[in-house]
Amino acid sequence: MMIRDALLQELDLIREQRVQAYEEHARVLPEEHWLALKKAISSAVDTHEGVELIVAEEDGAILGSVVLFPPNTDAYEGYVEELDYYEIRMLAVDPAARGKGVASALIQECIDRTKAKGYDAIGLHTGEFMKSAMRLYERMGFQRLPQYDFEPANDGIIVKAFKLTF
Repeated sequence: MMIRDALLQELDLIREQRVQAYEEHARVLPEEHWLALKKAISSAVDTHEGVELIVAEEDGAILGSVVLFPPNTDAYEGYVEELDYYEIRMLAVDPAARGKGVASALIQECIDRTKAKGYDAIGLHTGEFMKSAMRLYERMGFQRLPQYDFEPANDGIIVKAFKLTF
């Protein structure tokens, strides 16, 4: 598996793959929440200045992707104050590629890039309904930061904050 920066011509595929990866959550979310999440993960925030879009590729196929937001940017469109560390967003693995270590490899790449830039921490947010993602983050050493949790749709569903300090 090779981890690399995404190419512009791959954007549509990556965004479609994100939706496919997150679709499993549609059945447990209120429709309005799912539609808002789908819109957010399909948006062009992954091409904003300073944002890094990273993919895992194997045999010419993209297995998954992640977006790395630089510190002091509005990664969550006003829901969270600007944080002074890098933020992992929109981690997605093709459902057919799960169980191959793709998510861990993408997260590790984000950690390595952040360390290489001289930072000592990285954060992320994930929906409370993403149980397997939270288990992965905790296994990798991320700690909860409840003070940065938020409720984007006012429907009781919390987006939980995590941070890894190195």
